[in-house]
Amino acid sequence: MKAIQIERSRITKILVIKTRAIGDVILSTPVLPNLRREFPSARIDFLVEKFAAPILAGNPFIDHVISFDAKSQSSLSLILTVRRNKYDLIIDLLVNPRTAIITMFSGARFKVGYPFKWRRYAYNILAPSRDGDYHNVDFNLDSLRRNEIPITTTQPLFYLDEESENFAREFLQKQNLSKNKFVSIQPSGGWEIKRWKTEKFAELCRMVREQLHLEAVVFYGPSERADAERISSSSNAVLAPQTSLHEMGAIMRQSLLLITNDNGPMHIAATLKVPTLVIYGPTNPRTQGPYGNISEIVRNEKLDCLECSLTKCPIGNLCMTELAAETVYQKLVKLISRIEEMKTQGFVSPQPERLRKDIDENV
Repeated sequence: MKAIQIERSRITKILVIKTRAIGDVILSTPVLPNLRREFPSARIDFLVEKFAAPILAGNPFIDHVISFDAKSQSSLSLILTVRRNKYDLIIDLLVNPRTAIITMFSGARFKVGYPFKWRRYAYNILAPSRDGDYHNVDFNLDSLRRNEIPITTTQPLFYLDEESENFAREFLQKQNLSKNKFVSIQPSGGWEIKRWKTEKFAELCRMVREQLHLEAVVFYGPSERADAERISSSSNAVLAPQTSLHEMGAIMRQSLLLITNDNGPMHIAATLKVPTLVIYGPTNPRTQGPYGNISEIVRNEKLDCLECSLTKCPIGNLCMTELAAETVYQKLVKLISRIEEMKTQGFVSPQPERLRKDIDENV
């Protein structure tokens, strides 16, 4: 299909598509304020799966979120929903077979995507496909750069509500925890070989308590409580209650830092300017790492198979099973040293309210 140029005067309704996952949706949010600045009067909608939709709650640059259940809702029903809304511009930031088909049959005049295999034919405006490592934030923003839309902010967005802030305050008071006197632990991961082992997390929690004299709070997702309980019971770490993403983020924002695997909560913490120590193995920190935040990366550098991108490991998941707690602890000490150094230099990490005001003023 021949490429065309966006006719700005014809854009009144825009749909952004990034259906999953939690971290990927967060890393797509810098597209929104830049779109709003370019099209201040246009309606901007966002298509996302239900489990990731809470990420977009409170975002002032979205007019409407279209959420759906990927298991029960057909592509045909989504196509019909999108066609009824009569979008002028669709930006597909996922470009998987389903989103490509939805975009292809959307009826939109301008369809932006990326040149991946056959899916390229679903779009009439193709963003560049870069070689080498570049962050997912830049991948998303390339959809705008291709159309000469100025990039005035690259900051991912996640907004906490007052109810979640109150939940965090009540939890910390109940546990007698003070701001910056505890670390957050999030041992989840999208698939098994991304997860550092629970016994290693427990060992690290004991080191945090005994050597740094800090408490640890262990978080978990809906199906991960058993692992969190094992970590907590064997290390005397505090087990967090079942939380929403916003409640978890509100508690994490009061902690000194987060120790975690490569997962969605890591991106939430980074967006909230919580310093992060991230354990990596099969995934690439240069493309999916914590964006624009104080962070340290720790890996089993003895291996030459890191960043394999596999979901099942043929050699026993050595990147996680042989990564010692002492190695992670040393990176933790380094991160704490960086935090203290920045404090002595008078650096204060901008809080999301200030970031929101800056972006609003810019837009």
